[in-house]
This record gives sequence, structure tokens and C-alpha cells, in this order.
Amino acid sequence: MAAADAFSPYLAEFLGTFLLVFTVGCNVSVGSPMWGVTSIACVLMIAIYALGPVSGAHLNPAVTFACAIAKRETDMQKCFGYVAAQLGGGIFAGGAYVAAFGKAFNLKPGLGFHWFPALTVEALYTFFLVLAVLTTACKTKSKPNEHFGLAIGFSVVAGGYAAGWISGGCFNPAVAFGVDVSSAHLGFGWSFAWTVAECVGAFFAAITFKALHPEEFEGDAKLLGEGPAPKLLAEFIGTFFLVLTVGLNVLSGGGAAAWSIAASLMVAIYALGPVSGAHFNPAVTCSILLSGRGKITPVEAGAYVGAQVAGGLVAGFTYKYITGAAFALAPGPEHSILGAMMGELVFTFVLCFVVLTVATTGVNKGKLDDFVGLIVGSCVTVGGYAVGSVSGGSLNPAVSIAIDTTHLVSHGMWSNCLFYCLAELAAAGVAAGLFRVTHKAEFAKGAVEDRGAALGSA
Repeated sequence: MAAADAFSPYLAEFLGTFLLVFTVGCNVSVGSPMWGVTSIACVLMIAIYALGPVSGAHLNPAVTFACAIAKRETDMQKCFGYVAAQLGGGIFAGGAYVAAFGKAFNLKPGLGFHWFPALTVEALYTFFLVLAVLTTACKTKSKPNEHFGLAIGFSVVAGGYAAGWISGGCFNPAVAFGVDVSSAHLGFGWSFAWTVAECVGAFFAAITFKALHPEEFEGDAKLLGEGPAPKLLAEFIGTFFLVLTVGLNVLSGGGAAAWSIAASLMVAIYALGPVSGAHFNPAVTCSILLSGRGKITPVEAGAYVGAQVAGGLVAGFTYKYITGAAFALAPGPEHSILGAMMGELVFTFVLCFVVLTVATTGVNKGKLDDFVGLIVGSCVTVGGYAVGSVSGGSLNPAVSIAIDTTHLVSHGMWSNCLFYCLAELAAAGVAAGLFRVTHKAEFAKGAVEDRGAALGSA
């Protein structure tokens, strides 16, 4: 019995990785081009919930590597065993889908891209996935949560749609080797480069985890010291991945942009909310400031907005560098700037009002912690599909500024973000005003004192 118990974690890692890679193969070979990424994300999510109690459900050598770097796993023999099981599961799954369908597909950079853009997006979105793992599933100094599988799985929705057209969207050496080995007759070798990029992303995710959560490493030197630095880093990272996902999805021309962008926001909220409150949007920060109740000071709000705009700008130049392209912030065909501003105002209001009512009120404290990211992220699904064809569905001044500034550098045109930002910030004010009217108990004498910035309890 003891021997069987010792073997169980390795079997769990093999089985979970097999299911993940087999699902990848089915979707690419015979599945839905539109929903394939979501299918892959969902199999990862359900495998995490099903097998997490047995092995921790790494299902990814990059995750195991990061856990070792971040001292979440100190048994090196177990780490090597996990990696062997994961690679075995991936390679076995690759052979299984080729045998089943008679189709193999090669691992290589997407059409029109060389190795550097492909490896860059693999490193970036592996970082995002692994950071979600570490921050939602590997903390020991905070209360348990039930959203870890959702956050980790849907990091694949964010990165798969955004970067799949550039690199294939593996974010996992076991996936890379499973695909590469099963298509060796078409060419072999890219899996080694993919693995290096993914491990680089995982390494920096582990370092970032240590910087954001010094309380998890008592006795170790604090990377960022005391003060607001971890909060500002969290705001920078969250906004960076939001804008990067926006840019890559728009440039890909795929039909799942709003879904992928919403997933990036949801994952970032779950991963970074406990650090900064996960605003990632100057309009959200302004609405929280204007709503009062001591949630954030003007100085803190200014610093947050600075970090958000900086994160957005870096992301804008990153997607421009990766793809060689940029796009204008402008109303859609047959729509006016007035119509775009109205769409931005209404759905930015929805986003800000939902943050205020769901994430900053005493009545919901502790009740919606596992749903906050999904709820707020869904606001982007709502607005993105509702008015994406009208305004682009920015709903965020940091996104608007990043898109327009990146386009300015390429094409010498920058103006629409002024109108967009005006509408978005006006929406923040309206949201704060209506929140005061609809939630008067929050302002009553003796109401519960400051519960932290929005989403912080998540």
C-alpha cells in the first residue's frame, strides 16, 4: 500500500499531462478552430481540480521548475520524477492522437514569424501561467481558495488565442515535446528551444512571486523592500498582460478577442488582487477614489495610474516589436467618434460599477472571493462583444493610451485616445456617484472600516 501511495503522484502527473496533450492534438487535428483553445484550457482546469489533491497537478515541467525555484517543492527527487512523468505523458499522448487520427502537425513558429517572436511569446505567457499557479495555488500564508484551477486553466484562454498564431501556444515543455516527437517525420528540434523559453518564463515567475509575496519567504532578503513597490509591480504586470493580450488578439484577426482579453483580466485579478487590489485600469482606480470610504488615497491612486499607464505602454511596444505591426484606436466602420464614446462610457461604467459593488462593499466581504475575478472579467466579455465593432471595446484609459501611442510611433497619428479617455473617466465618475446613491449603507456612520483596495480580499 505504501509503495502504491508513493507511485500515485507520478501516475497523476502522467495522466493529467496525457489528457492535456491529447486534447491539444484532437483540437488541432480534428477539433474546432474557434473553441479549441477553450477546450484545452478547460481540460487543464478540470485536471487540476481532479488531480491536485494527489500530486499538486503541476502537469507542466515549467511549473515544477518554478516550484523548485520558489521553494514550494524542495524534494528534488520528486521534481525530477514529476518532469519525467509529464514528458512521458505528453509524448505518449502525441503518439496516441497521431495513431487515432492519422494526422500530425509540426511544432514551429507561425507563418511569417521567425524564432525570436515565437520564443518571446512562449516565455511571456508561460510566465503568466506559472505566476497564476504560484500565487493562487502555492501560498502558505493566506487562506485557501477554490479559484486556483479556474485561474490557471484560463491563463491558457488568454495566451492561447493571443499567441497561438505566433508560437502554437504551448507554454509547457511536455506539450512541446509531445507535439514535436509525434511529428518527427516532418522535422524535429523546436521543442528544445520552446523548453528553454518556457523555463525562462517560469524562472522569472518564481522571482516575481518572491518579490510580490515576501511574507512567504520569512528570513530571506526582500527583493523590493518595504513600501508600495509590490503593489505597483502588481499593477504594472496586470496591465501589461491585459494590453499585450488586447494587442496580439486584435492583430491576429481572430474572433475570440473579447473572450481572451476577459480571461487575461480574470487571471490577473486572481493572481495579483491580494497584492494591489488588481485595478489595472485608471478608470477603476478613479472610481474607487471618488467613491470615498478611505479605500485609496489620492497619492496612492496617482501611483497606481502611473504604473498602469507604464505597463500598458511597455505592452504596446512589446506587441509592436513581436509582430511588427500596430493598429489605430478608432471607431469601427460606419460608426462615429460620438458613438464610440457612448459605447466606451456605458460599458466602462459597467466595469467600474461592478468593481465597486462586488469587490469593495462590506456586504460582500468574504462571500464572493472565489467569484470576483470571474465577475469583473465578464464585464470585458460583455462590453467587448457588445461594442467592440463600434469602439474596439477598450474600456480602460491605459489600454487606449497604449494602443494610440504605439500607433503614433508607427504611423504618426495620435488623437482618439483623448476622446476615449474622456468617456472612460467620465464613466468612472458616474459609477462612483451612482454607487453612493445605491449603497448608502457603505457611507453610514459606524459602517465597517476600510477593507482594502478593490479586489484585495480575492
